[in-house]
Amino acid sequence: MTAHEKQAVEAEEKRTDTVADEPTSTDTPPPPGTPIIEVENIGKRYGNVIALSDVTTSVRAGEVTCVLGDNGAGKSTFIKILAGAHEHTDGELKIDGISRHLSSPRVALDLGIATVYQDLAVVPLMPVWRNFFLGSEPTKGFGPLRRLDVSTMKTTAKDELAAMGIDLRDVDQPIGTLSGGERQCVAIARAVYFGARVLILDEPTAALGVKQSGVVLKYIAKARERGLAVVFITHNPHHAWPVGDRFMLLRRGKSMGDFPKSEITLDKLTAMMAGGTELDALSKELESSLGADSELIRDMKAETRG
Repeated sequence: MTAHEKQAVEAEEKRTDTVADEPTSTDTPPPPGTPIIEVENIGKRYGNVIALSDVTTSVRAGEVTCVLGDNGAGKSTFIKILAGAHEHTDGELKIDGISRHLSSPRVALDLGIATVYQDLAVVPLMPVWRNFFLGSEPTKGFGPLRRLDVSTMKTTAKDELAAMGIDLRDVDQPIGTLSGGERQCVAIARAVYFGARVLILDEPTAALGVKQSGVVLKYIAKARERGLAVVFITHNPHHAWPVGDRFMLLRRGKSMGDFPKSEITLDKLTAMMAGGTELDALSKELESSLGADSELIRDMKAETRG
């Protein structure tokens, strides 16, 4: 190969040393409190079945919006609308002030909306760095010499995890060896790196113990500090309260209210989640069979009064 040909090859390699999917947004985040997603009277129908109706809230930069509800409350339907998995049939969805219908998750991702589901979409036997870039691996070289840029992936994964406050011993270890909380945090850091402005977390603490739940809550707070808008889906008000800035409660597909933290207490939030009047009726029914002195009845009455 002549010197001229060698220079041409080197120039081509430099030109093609690219990442398959660069982070989608390098813009500075909007000021805290800026609405990124706004929904007004949004709803979803499947034929004659109403899965969600009359839901109104906003998701703001630098804030954590907690969506609370029991099983079957409509939480999954709501996040699927925000994530682009389902299109809404009623109401209005605005992103950056523009009314939109999200036709697919790819459209949502292009707008900076990333969703971390409970199953996390990780491969347990692959190392942390491979999972961090799964499906968006950087490459170098060209043509038949094109190959994965392993050193860049390892360095970037370690740096991005460190930026989120996640200190792993070795990014070469299989992700399956991490705790549930640590795997959640890797998934969060991955979404942030690839340009998420809005981070939707689907029950991230549902299958975790007390300590690991605390780890995940810490990284949710970290994401908020970096200016992200976070939607935290949970059925546990005691997990939502420490990190939440706004609380929206769902029951049987309808909104029970959308409250900033300054307008609601943890006790009131818990009582609304427990179903106040329904819990009171149940306690009276049990009192007639168990007796007023039953410890269960005393606990239920205390919960209702809260």
